[in-house]
Amino acid sequence: MKNITITLDADTARRTRVRAAQRNMSVSRYVGELLRKDIAESSEYEDAMKRYFSSNLVIRRQPGERRPTRDELHDRAALRADAGPRKGDA
Repeated sequence: MKNITITLDADTARRTRVRAAQRNMSVSRYVGELLRKDIAESSEYEDAMKRYFSSNLVIRRQPGERRPTRDELHDRAALRADAGPRKGDA
């Protein structure tokens, strides 16, 4: 473990001591837990964003390329035509 020093205003320090005591924790352990949770949540968010942007679900456009219209996105006939013949089709 590594020791660090932080500076808090009086009200925040008082509230931190109360919260830590309510959880039967030292202030050091309480602040450490808060930081660990914050870092874990941030990492989970970043990982989710990386998975999303690496998936095929993302519509990628070139700079300056126009966005498809709603009708183009939901044109079922065009989607079927792009997919080609399905199994069982003659």
